[in-house]
Amino acid sequence: MSAIEPFDLFAIRYAHHAKRRASENFIGGDLHDEASPLDYFVWVARRSDRVFLVDTGFGEAAARARQRQLLRLPADGVKALGIDPATIEDVIITHLHYDHAGTLDAFPRARFHIQDREMAFATGRCMCHPVMRHAFAAEDVMAMVRHIFAGRVHFHDGDEDLAAGLSVHRIGGHTAGIQCVRVLTRRGWVVLASDTSHLYANMEQGRPFPIVLNVADMLEGHKRLYQLADTARHIVPGHDPLVMRRYRAPGRELEGAVVRLDEGPVGEG
Repeated sequence: MSAIEPFDLFAIRYAHHAKRRASENFIGGDLHDEASPLDYFVWVARRSDRVFLVDTGFGEAAARARQRQLLRLPADGVKALGIDPATIEDVIITHLHYDHAGTLDAFPRARFHIQDREMAFATGRCMCHPVMRHAFAAEDVMAMVRHIFAGRVHFHDGDEDLAAGLSVHRIGGHTAGIQCVRVLTRRGWVVLASDTSHLYANMEQGRPFPIVLNVADMLEGHKRLYQLADTARHIVPGHDPLVMRRYRAPGRELEGAVVRLDEGPVGEG
């Protein structure tokens, strides 16, 4: 059997939220601490035979409505890597929150990979409660439904290989069907946690993020991330500004916009 070709793996920073309190990022966080900002990412796994985009972010309307700083459209971040968004055939949606499942139509050839339980959750009885539906955008969910009827959605139930060297794994906790993505890179198996752990501190300190369906599932999900990754340094959280400081940009022109996750963190090795 021939060796599996590893993926190049990138994090694209497309938005920022500066005015964030620790109480908004940690259950039991300090109500008076405002120094806990978030970055917003989409991710690209690329090799000679396949390109996968992980999540599709949000656009200008959502940025205005949610008072987030949009730095670039996710599709423009993809273009910065020399990839035409119109050619991408596989998009993994980790979950259907507004900041992960907007701008779907910017990827017109894509088939969308999502967990069964996430689609059922986003269209089920939990959405009758404002606190549960707040992080979802009805237009994004309806767009995904339209893509289902167009034959462009692939459903997954738990763990599944999408290609040699790339798999999805349902974690739960934050939402019913949130999934992480495990990717084989030149430095080993890297896990894109997405919002199974927003920040390094969520998983490293056992301090759950407050937007949560099931706290126990979220905490057990943190343990699963460690099991799937080669080491703790191979886990990439979904919103931590430290990602941009711990990893290098592919080139000077992309500093502050894109970092390489297939190379070790700064100072490693």
